[in-house]
Amino acid sequence: MSRPMIGRIIRRLRTERGLTQQALAARLGISASYLNLIEHDQRAVTASVLIKLTQVLGVDVATLSGSTERALESALREVFSDPATGADPVPEGELQALAASAPNAARAVLALYRAWRVAREDSAGLALPSGRRLLLPTEEARDFFHDHANHFPPLEALAEALGREMDAQPAEMNHAIAERLRRKHGLAVVVGPLEGALRRYDPARRVLALSEALPRESRGFQMAFQLMLLEGREQVEEIAASAEPSTPEARDLIRLGLLNYAAAALLMPYLPYLRAARALRHDLDALAARFGVSFEQAAHRLSTLQREGARGLPFFFLRVDLAGNVDKRFSAAGFPFARFGGSCPKWVVHQAFTTPGVIRVQHAELPDGARFLCFARAIVGHGAPWGEPPPLHVIAMGCDAAHAAEVVYADGLDLRHQPVGIGLSCRLCDRADCRSRAFPPLEHRLQLDPNVDATSPWRFEKGKS
Repeated sequence: MSRPMIGRIIRRLRTERGLTQQALAARLGISASYLNLIEHDQRAVTASVLIKLTQVLGVDVATLSGSTERALESALREVFSDPATGADPVPEGELQALAASAPNAARAVLALYRAWRVAREDSAGLALPSGRRLLLPTEEARDFFHDHANHFPPLEALAEALGREMDAQPAEMNHAIAERLRRKHGLAVVVGPLEGALRRYDPARRVLALSEALPRESRGFQMAFQLMLLEGREQVEEIAASAEPSTPEARDLIRLGLLNYAAAALLMPYLPYLRAARALRHDLDALAARFGVSFEQAAHRLSTLQREGARGLPFFFLRVDLAGNVDKRFSAAGFPFARFGGSCPKWVVHQAFTTPGVIRVQHAELPDGARFLCFARAIVGHGAPWGEPPPLHVIAMGCDAAHAAEVVYADGLDLRHQPVGIGLSCRLCDRADCRSRAFPPLEHRLQLDPNVDATSPWRFEKGKS
C-alpha cells in the first residue's frame, strides 16, 4: 500500500488507543522523531517495525494494508463525482486523508449521500405507491456485513462447538444434521413437492419440508440453516441487535444473513476449510466436492476467512444477475465496487454470462494501477417450471494479483503481459480509448465533433468538466 496511507492509519490507530507518540515509539523500540516521520509520510515502514506495530496495536497486517480505506476512498470519489451534489472537485489527497484519518466521518458522508439519493428519488416520483419512504434496507444490511469484515467469531465458535458434538466427516454432515434435528428437536425432515417454496418449516407439526427440486448440497444447507435457527438464535439476535438497524426490514435481512453465515460455518468449519483452501490453491470445484456444498457456497465461505491469526487469502466476492443487479457483495481484497450504478462492461463478470458453467479468468488493472486476478462463473438456477427462463447468476471472486501464485486459476496466465484495463463504472472511468464505454465520465467535458467518428463512442477532454 502507499506510504502516505499507512502513516495516517498508524496515527489514527495510535490516537484511538490513547497513546502518545513517545509511548508508542518506546514500545516499538524506535525514537519518537522517527515515528513522527512515519506518521507524516516521510519515512517508510520497515518489515520489523510493521510486525511490532501489529503486536503493539493489537491488529494484523491486513488492518494496516489499507484495503478498507481504499474501498472508502473509492466510494467517496463516487459521491463527490456526482454533479447533482454541486460539490467542487475534491483532490485525491483529500479523499485519501479522509478515508485513512477519519473513516467514521467518511462513512457518515456515505450514509448522508445514500439518504440524499433516497430523498431525491422520492421527490422524483420513485416513492412507493403508499407514500412510504424507501429506506434501502438491502444497502444497510450490506454495509453491516462489510463493516464486520464478513466475519463473526461468535457464530464461528457456535458452529465449531456443534461440529465437535456431531463429530461427522463432510460426506456425513447432512445425515448428522438431520439426526440432530430429529433427536434433539423432535423434527422430521421430508423431501417432496413443495408449491411456491424451497423450504417450509411447520413448528406445530415439527416438520421441515424441503423441495424435491433442491440438489443435495442445497438440502444440506437448508437443514443447517434450520438447525442454526433453533440453536443459534441467541447469538444471532445479539449480533443483529448491535447493528441498531433503522427499519424492521433491515433487521430481518441482517438476521437472515447471519443465519446463513452460521449454516455455512457449520458445513465448512473454519480451520479445516482454511487448510483445504490453501492445499487446493482455492480451487472452488474441489472445495465444493470435499465439503459437499455448492460452488457458490464454497466461494462465499472463502470471503469469510478473516479470523485474526488465521486469516485466509483476501478475496472479493459478488453475485450479479443478467440485468446487472448485485445482490451479494463483499471485498476483503480492497476491490472498489461501484456502489451506485453499473460496473465496467469489460470486466470478466459480464463475459461469464456467455459461457455458463465455465470459469472465466482475467488479469485486470484499475485506473489507479491496482491489479487483480478475477475469476467468474455463470450458475444456472434450479427448479424453474417449463417455459420459464431459469435464474442465471454470475459468481465472481478475485484477489490482488500479488497473490496469483496461490490461486489455481492463475495457472497459464502470463501476468507479465499488459492486463485488461477496467474501471469502476463508465461514469467514474476516465479511460479515453475504451470501445465499450456506455456513458461519458462525470468529471470531464464532452468533445462532440461531427467530422470525427472515434473508436470510443464518447470523446471527452480530461481535466475539464
